[in-house]
Amino acid sequence: MLYFLGQLGDSLAAFNVFRYITFRTAGAVVTALFFVFMFGPGMIRLLRVKQGKGQPIREDGPAGHLLTKKGTPTMGGLMILSGAVSSILLWSNLSNGYVWVVLFVTVSFGAIGLYDDYLKVKRMSHAGFSGRQRLLLEALVGLIACFFLSKLGDPAFSNSLLFPFVKGLALDMGWFFLIFGAFVIVSAGNSVNLTDGLDGLAIVPVMVAAACFGLIAYLVGSVTYADYLLINYVPGTAELSVVCGALIGAGLGFLWFNAPPAQIFMGDTGSLALGGALGAIAVATKHEIVLAIVGGLFVLETVSVIVQVASFRLTGKRVFKMAPIHHHFEHLGWTESQVVIRFWIISLVLALIGLSSLKLR
Repeated sequence: MLYFLGQLGDSLAAFNVFRYITFRTAGAVVTALFFVFMFGPGMIRLLRVKQGKGQPIREDGPAGHLLTKKGTPTMGGLMILSGAVSSILLWSNLSNGYVWVVLFVTVSFGAIGLYDDYLKVKRMSHAGFSGRQRLLLEALVGLIACFFLSKLGDPAFSNSLLFPFVKGLALDMGWFFLIFGAFVIVSAGNSVNLTDGLDGLAIVPVMVAAACFGLIAYLVGSVTYADYLLINYVPGTAELSVVCGALIGAGLGFLWFNAPPAQIFMGDTGSLALGGALGAIAVATKHEIVLAIVGGLFVLETVSVIVQVASFRLTGKRVFKMAPIHHHFEHLGWTESQVVIRFWIISLVLALIGLSSLKLR
C-alpha cells in the first residue's frame, strides 16, 4: 500500500524511499514487531479465557512439561499472522503476484492449523482432524500456489529444479514440478510444526530461514546481482524480501511472549503458516534445495519422526528415546534451554552453509 507513495517521488523526492525494497523491508520488520507488541497481551488474555486449560500436553513427554506448560494457551500463531499479514499489506507492492501467492499459502495453512488447534483444545486431546484430510488440504493449496508460481516465473526454467553449488545445472521436471513444489511447501509446513515442541525452539530458526530467504529473494530478483552471482534471475521475487521482513518482525514480537517460560504457544496455526510461507518463497525463488539446507534443523526433526515410526513398526524397537529428536535430548538429561539454544546454533550454522551456495559455484 505504502509502495504507491513512491509514485509521488517525481514531485517530492522524500517519497522516493518507498520505492526501495530495503526501506520497505525494514518498515515491515518494525511494523509487524510493533503490531504484535501492541496487541499480543490482549490476545493472550483472550485465548487464555476462551481455552481454559490451554494446549493439551503429551503425557508421555518429559515429566517437567506437565508442570511448567500445563494451562498455557495455544493458537499464538494468530498473533504472528495478524502482525505479518498487516505489515505485508502495508509495505508490499500489492501488484506483485508473488506476494499474493505467498500470502495465499500462509493464510490458508494458518487456517488449516487454526481448525486443528481448535479441535485439540475442544477435545483436550492431541488428535485434531484427520491427518489425511489435513495433508490433502495442504497439498491442494500447494498445487494451486505452484500453478500460479509457474505462470509468474520465466518459462525457460519455471518448471525446472535448480541445483545449488553447480553453475547452470537444472533438471526440467515439466508439469511434475507442480507436484514437487507442492511437496516442498507441505513438507516445510509440517517440518516446522514438528519442530515446535519447546519454548522458542521453532520461531528462531524460522526467523533465521526468513532472513536468509529475504536476502536470496532480493538477489534473485535483481538482474545485476543475479548475473554477478551466476544465479538465475527471477523478475519480481525481490518483493518477497518485504514478506520475509514481516515474518521476522512478527516472529521477534512472538518470541517476546514465547520465551521460557512461554506465555503462549504458536500451535499449528503458526507453525504450519510459517513453514508454508518459507516453502512457497523457496519455490518462487527456485531455491528449494537451499531451503532443505537452511532449514536443515526442520529436516532433522522430521527425519527423526519418520525413523522412529518406521523402526517401531518394522522391528518393535525405537531408535530414539522419544521423537521428535529435541525430546530425545531432553530424556538424555539436557535442560530445555540447552536443547533450544544448541538447536538455534545448529540453525545458524546451516543458514551460513545455505547462503554460501550463492557464491560457491
